[in-house]
Amino acid sequence: MKNILVTGGAGFIGSNFVKYMLEKYDYNIINLDLLTYAGSLNNLTDVDKNRHYTFIKGDIRNRALLERIFEEFVIDTVINFAAESHVDRSIDGAEIFLSTNVLGTYTLLDVAKANWKLTPEDKYSTEYKNGVKFVQISTDEVYGALGKNGKFTELTPLSPNSPYSASKASADLFVRSYHETFGLPINITRCSNNYGPNQFPEKLIPLMINNCLNNIKLPVYGDGLQIRDWLHVSDHCLGIDLVLHKGKVGEIYNIGGNNEKANIDIVKLIIKTLGKSESLIEYVKDRLGHDRRYAIDNTKISTELAFHPKYTFESGIKETIDWYLKNQDWIAEILTKTSKNCPTSIGGEMNC
Repeated sequence: MKNILVTGGAGFIGSNFVKYMLEKYDYNIINLDLLTYAGSLNNLTDVDKNRHYTFIKGDIRNRALLERIFEEFVIDTVINFAAESHVDRSIDGAEIFLSTNVLGTYTLLDVAKANWKLTPEDKYSTEYKNGVKFVQISTDEVYGALGKNGKFTELTPLSPNSPYSASKASADLFVRSYHETFGLPINITRCSNNYGPNQFPEKLIPLMINNCLNNIKLPVYGDGLQIRDWLHVSDHCLGIDLVLHKGKVGEIYNIGGNNEKANIDIVKLIIKTLGKSESLIEYVKDRLGHDRRYAIDNTKISTELAFHPKYTFESGIKETIDWYLKNQDWIAEILTKTSKNCPTSIGGEMNC
């Protein structure tokens, strides 16, 4: 039986992945999460009594803790979700992004290398070596911005434009280097914008839903015509699953949803669905270094690993809005927890 260490498993994507894996497999899942503002055990109440699930509160920068976890649970797989992930926060203060996303990933890599006792020759194996693998969860933002045409492929040069994306690109390069230098069996996945249940309400879709429900102004950066490719979190989990089990060691896989939408169109769709007025929209000063367009080419994962998203954006956004309507207590609790140490701005967005 595999023993999988999932780091950052109490966050939005990580918690959805933990539930996905426990439902599909009989693997042991060890969830390591520091429970910062965006991580909550409320995301995992339906699995906390599962005999294959263990939660440990801790920091991926804590080498001694990681060594104890690897030894006690005989970890053979790492899925690294742990990261500071909000662009605005990285602009306001980049140091924590450097510390967590880069130094944390390095510490995790180094402990995995020491415990798995790999050799440089291992990098030439396309299969699991001794059943071990390290999967780094990254983002399309490491590629920078696109013009009106084209899509990011796995060969697109890294050109990050924010401290957040720079930290993720740096972490990706460390992961790659541990494969090339030490033979660590790795994969890197780079996804487009995720949406779905349990997403912290500072991100576009849950923020707009929550503000609409409370008749709070909807802050839209610049002209709102920034374009993103949207991927339902369940489809993202499916993609990671395929990469984990079938991905060629050492390879990068883009995971996209084939759903390019302008931010303002999503805002207006949420307004219409909730029966609100577009007068709630408030155009605000654009974010520094705001990338204009992202789009993922997922040909590689589709052709090599048979990845096919199950959600259309229309079905996914409807399900997501319904979830937030039914779970307003979850949103209120998350915001209350955060506001104790982080004042809420006029737009309802957390800026601490």
